[in-house]
Amino acid sequence: MDYTGLLFLLSFSLLCLLSQSTLQPNFAANSCSGNNYTSNSIYHTNLNLLLSSLSSNATNSTGFYNTTIVKNSRTVYGLYLCRGDITSQECQNCVTTVSSNITTYCPNETVAIVWYDICMLRYSDQFIFSTMQEDPTWFLWNVNNVSNPSQFNQSLGTLMNSLVNKAAFGSSTRLFAVGTANYTNSFEKIYGLVQCTPDITQNDCYRCLVAAVAYIPSCCNGKRGARVLMPSCNLRYELNDPFYESIASPPPPSPSATPPPPHSPPTTTNNTVTSEKQGKSSTNIVAIVVPVAAAGVILLSVLMYCLVIRKKRQDPSMENGGNAIRSVESLQFDFSAIVAATNNFADVNKIGEGGFGEVFKGELPNGQEIAVKRLSRNSGQGAEEFKNEVVLVAKLQHRNLVRLLGFCLEGEEKILIYEFVPNKSLDYILFDPEKYVKLDWQKRYKIIGGIARGLLYLHEDSRLRIIHRDLKASNILLDDEMNPKISDFGMARIFGVDQTQANTNRIVGTYGYMSPEYAMHGQFSVKSDVFSFGVIVLEILTGKKNSSFYQSNYAEDILSYVWRHWNEGTAIELVDPIMRENCSRSEVMRCIHIGLLCVQDDVADRPTMASVVLMLNSYSVTLALPSQPAFFVQSRMGPSVIIEGIETEEAKLDQSKSRSIPFSVNEVSITELEPR
Repeated sequence: MDYTGLLFLLSFSLLCLLSQSTLQPNFAANSCSGNNYTSNSIYHTNLNLLLSSLSSNATNSTGFYNTTIVKNSRTVYGLYLCRGDITSQECQNCVTTVSSNITTYCPNETVAIVWYDICMLRYSDQFIFSTMQEDPTWFLWNVNNVSNPSQFNQSLGTLMNSLVNKAAFGSSTRLFAVGTANYTNSFEKIYGLVQCTPDITQNDCYRCLVAAVAYIPSCCNGKRGARVLMPSCNLRYELNDPFYESIASPPPPSPSATPPPPHSPPTTTNNTVTSEKQGKSSTNIVAIVVPVAAAGVILLSVLMYCLVIRKKRQDPSMENGGNAIRSVESLQFDFSAIVAATNNFADVNKIGEGGFGEVFKGELPNGQEIAVKRLSRNSGQGAEEFKNEVVLVAKLQHRNLVRLLGFCLEGEEKILIYEFVPNKSLDYILFDPEKYVKLDWQKRYKIIGGIARGLLYLHEDSRLRIIHRDLKASNILLDDEMNPKISDFGMARIFGVDQTQANTNRIVGTYGYMSPEYAMHGQFSVKSDVFSFGVIVLEILTGKKNSSFYQSNYAEDILSYVWRHWNEGTAIELVDPIMRENCSRSEVMRCIHIGLLCVQDDVADRPTMASVVLMLNSYSVTLALPSQPAFFVQSRMGPSVIIEGIETEEAKLDQSKSRSIPFSVNEVSITELEPR
């Protein structure tokens, strides 16, 4: 008998069995952006080298790898992340698949991210390593609903809160965690998984996952399964579907580890099958075949590594610009182009007007709609200061911030160009007697969560710590899907890394939204924005403008109005009648509670925005009892505002309009769109 041939056939059969037992990668989502590159260009060549390097290094047991390709002054940064429960072979299969397909998903774009169910790969012409990034964010969900959403959300919130802390602050350096929680009984379980890219810090991982969890109620409430995908982190949960491999807590499981539970029938996630093979060949089969397959993979990896390592590498920290803008001129528009886009600033295109200038709707030659803010000629800024501040605002990139596209500086003209936001501002809809019906509870809850995430980005997650200082309903813009976007950074201030508060002799902002320590003493901090956020939350819940109380027969402002009902146990009566019968009572009460926590008089008692985001969406977090709010109107006689017993003459203004106090040049950063 030819034992050699028999052994070969047996080995080949075992290899086939092993390959069939591995998890097969399935496409989930992709995002493409950046500039276009041409075929056979230097960037294209570098990108091919990068993808080859990522694929050849996918046998890395950590499941994560990043690299940089530099050639002829063109740089490509890339990384991959494999799910923490899969094997090196499964990781390599997925990364190889994505490397082969990513240019099909994103042809000729210089920035791309592709998510599969068990791995993620991204590349960019900008530095992307060790930087926490939430955008773009993708959601996928199971089309089927659970039978008891309230109980399910409670169990899911507890599970996610546990996994977030375990992944970020547990003993594993992989920033990865899985776990289960009982739903209705021991036979129904929720399986959850969270993961961050290992190049970010533990704190960044925590903030990223908290932001991901925060999306669940708005995107996937009551769904049997869902995923939230971000560049720096992701999460997934499924009901009665043990989608991840059976793994033990670090260190990695031994061969005697308990096998995974039986796989339930496939579930459909946003028309995408999310089922994955769970079975494994026996330990003996793996022991025979893996060394054979691994030897070939290692040899190929060594050859590819040798080719790549010979390429000249450049320290990413020395790259000119990194994530920053290459030059301020790259954002500059010709004045003639702006004139053409707005039809010479025609009145029919005017969509807003404020103390800092007029706002026009425009359209670029490629069809893109824009908002053009033409600053008044007495704005007081010089050309260099104006350009520097444009660059500052352009660095703030978040889905809940209005995006600056560019500027025009020609003669005395100072113009800002923004993305066009079709639904104008929150106050335009919320306080309109006809339009407010568009805002049901789901939309209002999404708006509250979006504002919170945008503020969290400004306070903690951006490269700069930004204090907005003029957060109000008119500075919250709404896109075509009612997603909120914080705008108007004309009064914003930058804080140092270790700075917690600052003082000013020039009080700027809008009465009714200003925190007491700022209005009285000129002290501002992130907690000043938290106070303003709390006022907005209470406005959204009640449907009442804070200034409307000054013109009514109430001897109170909105804060004392809400506080009185809270103490009397009638808080649900505060809710805007249009949504009172069609809202989640628990969510509404939680938002009222959070709003009152944010407007407390003592700065130290107010939560941070990171805590607010977690409280909004993690049902297992116990909320502290709020103390009395800060402001009270003490008289029915006109709109005079009393701030803790001190009458402010500047506050004697027409409260029917939410007016911004004029500011000095020294306090200005840059002002953004405020359509009215």
